[in-house]
Amino acid sequence: MDAKLISFGLIEIDGRRFDRDVVLEGGNVRRRKKKPSKSYRDRYGHTPLSADEEIPWSAPQLIVGTGAGGQLPIMPELYQEAQRRGVEVVAVPTEEACRMLSRVGPQDAAAVIHVTC
Repeated sequence: MDAKLISFGLIEIDGRRFDRDVVLEGGNVRRRKKKPSKSYRDRYGHTPLSADEEIPWSAPQLIVGTGAGGQLPIMPELYQEAQRRGVEVVAVPTEEACRMLSRVGPQDAAAVIHVTC
């Protein structure tokens, strides 16, 4: 997939632009539904990425774009679930996550990409 951070709050994936967090799985892109994680917001000061969401566990690697400044919190339970499933989690700022996605095939990695902070 050709992915790039265009600016704060905007990414482009295979020529399509998104101004919301996205999930990539098997070559498909969908909007991140973070409502299941909102109840943890007060604890983190930001809606974190939690295992309560529809995480794309279908690939051996999960790339998490943590935002332009790397501020997206990731709950420990997500790492625990990944370990249980045998999925490697790579959490990096969104610009780096986009570069990584451009180097792997859709069967090799899934992703959750945060577009702001």
